Amino acid sequence: MINRRAIKIFVFFLGIISFNLGWAQEDLDALLDELAPLAPQEVIATFKSGKIINLHTNERVAAGNLELRISHRFGRLDGGLYELWGLDEATIRIGLDYGLSDRLALGFGRNSYKKIYDGFFKYSIASQKINGFPISIVGISSLAINSSRFTDPNRDNYFRSRLTYVHQLVLARKFTSRLSLELVPSWVHYNLVSSPSDQSDIPVLAAGGRMKVSKRVSINAEYGFRFQLNDDAANINDFYDSFSVGVDIETGGHVFQLQFTNSLPMVETGFLTQTNERWSKGGIHFGFNITREFVLKH
Repeated sequence: MINRRAIKIFVFFLGIISFNLGWAQEDLDALLDELAPLAPQEVIATFKSGKIINLHTNERVAAGNLELRISHRFGRLDGGLYELWGLDEATIRIGLDYGLSDRLALGFGRNSYKKIYDGFFKYSIASQKINGFPISIVGISSLAINSSRFTDPNRDNYFRSRLTYVHQLVLARKFTSRLSLELVPSWVHYNLVSSPSDQSDIPVLAAGGRMKVSKRVSINAEYGFRFQLNDDAANINDFYDSFSVGVDIETGGHVFQLQFTNSLPMVETGFLTQTNERWSKGGIHFGFNITREFVLKH
């Protein structure tokens, strides 16, 4: 009888101890969760689109998504009523971007400017994180093919002479929920230039940013500074730095970008190194981009 009672008492106290140990373990786990440092979270939506105006941003199309971008640049605003302030003329680019993964995207486009076909790869090297890495880094390599007729059909013309390459590194940071800025060091290489004194390699330091003024509207600007390596280079002296300002308006699945710019070309080789208009001389063009994203894979 005594042994049976002792066993019952032992089992009772063992149950209490086990119950308390269970609660203690849960309290300890909760305490450790509170004390453990939070894993850095990736900063999202640094920019609203893959381009500020012409200039690439760190944003990429999500894996399995397809983005259609239609861009127009009209004639000079000082064309007056006869040219309807430039609306009688238009330079157009139509492009498709596709997300191969969350880090890698590619794009293709066709430009009415010099009948250029262009393509690019865009790869995320690092992402800005809250309480972590301070900036986003994205590498971009692009190729432009000038498909217009050669100016001198009597000389030896090669396909490689149509090619121009651009390599860029996007360094972007979202400073606040409203302000984002980026630096984009770029290198443009031409396989063929007009004269021996021209630069076949043109370094460019571009910068851009956006300021949100409401939930769906932001003001954007971008600028590209070209470095002159040869004082006699006509392909530097005869052109100007690109400068553009604009407004982004988000409406559901579309993003409308309205802008004013001195650059008619919308491909990197064009607006970075072949802008032949100046703001101070009235060389301002109104334009817009429309983007629409389609989910092809869930």
